[in-house]
Amino acid sequence: MASNFQNNPNLYLKDGIYFAKEQSAISYPEEGNQECFQLEDNSFWFRHRNNCIAALVEKFSKDEVFFDIGGGNGFFSAMLQQKGFESVLVEPGIAGCVNAKKRGVQSVICSTLSDAKFEKNSIDNIGLFDVVEHIDDHIEFLTENYEYLKKGGKIYITVPALQILFSEEDVYAGHFRRYTVAQMAGILEKIGFKIKYKTYFFTFLPIPLLLLNAIPYRMGLKKKKKEDHYANRHSLGDGFVSRILNKILRFESNRIKNLKTMSLGSSCLIVAEKK
Repeated sequence: MASNFQNNPNLYLKDGIYFAKEQSAISYPEEGNQECFQLEDNSFWFRHRNNCIAALVEKFSKDEVFFDIGGGNGFFSAMLQQKGFESVLVEPGIAGCVNAKKRGVQSVICSTLSDAKFEKNSIDNIGLFDVVEHIDDHIEFLTENYEYLKKGGKIYITVPALQILFSEEDVYAGHFRRYTVAQMAGILEKIGFKIKYKTYFFTFLPIPLLLLNAIPYRMGLKKKKKEDHYANRHSLGDGFVSRILNKILRFESNRIKNLKTMSLGSSCLIVAEKK
């Protein structure tokens, strides 16, 4: 399938990147990919998310092509590629696509899923990593993903968890909502997916996010962000606290690798299969 998209008449090649002939608007800040690019390599959050997802891909989708839809700067695609998987990044932001090529991602398509106009029932695996919350009509979007997957194809999804944690950070990021694991699983099942695995992760983040972000947001308090705001948020630092948090992250990774679940966290992780 990875080679098939090269013959897609709706795409054209320029400077090593495939572009869709049509480009739809997206709910994501224009500078978002560049901000993430400066954080990802040293971010405990992005690194842990990658490790958790990759453990499931190795378990459920070995030796299959993986389409990373809305995959930003290709941080996950590059990791999969290093592990020997064939990965295709589909990202509508040109900055993200350029950054992905810098990372060495081989197959990069600058497009949304709908603008690329892939063949229906043709894709082995789809990853939507913190993408669905940016889509206003998430039911239509997930249904579209279902149609592109082959029978037995897998969809891997992460989304921010718990609407009570919704804050100014979500507004800035272009999020329409946050989810519970049960809500996302229910949506997927109604579309026709069979849930293979579901859990929360980042178990230590809900309380800090509630106190630092959600409550001030509900009180109408505007926070002035320092220049290193996001860099600080994505670093565990050194010392006793960082050692404790790293142990929690290893605990989570091991549980997910062994298909065990967690009942609370700031993110949801779900794997589902097209019946």
